[in-house]
Amino acid sequence: MTQRLPDTPAADPWQVLRRRTAARIGLGRVGASMPTDELLRFGLAHAQARDAVHGALDAAALAQALAAQGFSTLEVHSMAPDRETYLLRPDLGRRLDEASLHLLQGAPRAEVALLIADGLSAQAAQQHAPALARLLRDAFGGWAWPVVIARQGRVALGDDVGAALGARLAVVMLGERPGLSSPDSLGIYLTWSPRPGRMDSERNCISNVRPAGLDYAAAAHKLHFLMTQAMLRQTSGVMLKDESDAAQPLAAPDA
Repeated sequence: MTQRLPDTPAADPWQVLRRRTAARIGLGRVGASMPTDELLRFGLAHAQARDAVHGALDAAALAQALAAQGFSTLEVHSMAPDRETYLLRPDLGRRLDEASLHLLQGAPRAEVALLIADGLSAQAAQQHAPALARLLRDAFGGWAWPVVIARQGRVALGDDVGAALGARLAVVMLGERPGLSSPDSLGIYLTWSPRPGRMDSERNCISNVRPAGLDYAAAAHKLHFLMTQAMLRQTSGVMLKDESDAAQPLAAPDA
């Protein structure tokens, strides 16, 4: 007696896991090669990552989006004059150019310096930073200081910005290095007593902030907790741990 074959193909056991992650898992194969649809998806993801790295920050549009939420802004530039130089000379992206330094030194003092920069994904800063800034302001019950927008900026640029504004705390929101499934991840870095020469071990980082990663509300909760703790303990980095999931955030400092 001949056994009848099933009418439908066997279920793909990876489907359940694929629904839970954007990671490239269970790609399959055709002979010794990758399936054509997966090869095309890889090419698209690679192109999106490249576009994210080379894309320009629309500082005017970002300032407009922040203004619509009631924020005042200041625009600055790092010492990297263009994107090509920025990618080849990371050191220049960590320092303010002379005009920007003078601009901030002449601005009113700020207890907290909030810097939004392009980093390695301008679209991440453009898309996510305004919503996070609003949530942060709501968590503190107000925000008295201008938001600084920087082009061609890296994390350590916040040290220059914070020092120029006389800030006790610097918060830097900027686009992270894109992955093949995440061209729009925003990173947030927190540094107590910012000044040139600070080390990365003296910063706290909240990573992969985006709707498909760490959502805005969760990121704002962590950031509020870390900022409050940094103010109370007067430190950041390895001396300040993220215990926001286990402890209630403390009362916000005076604005």
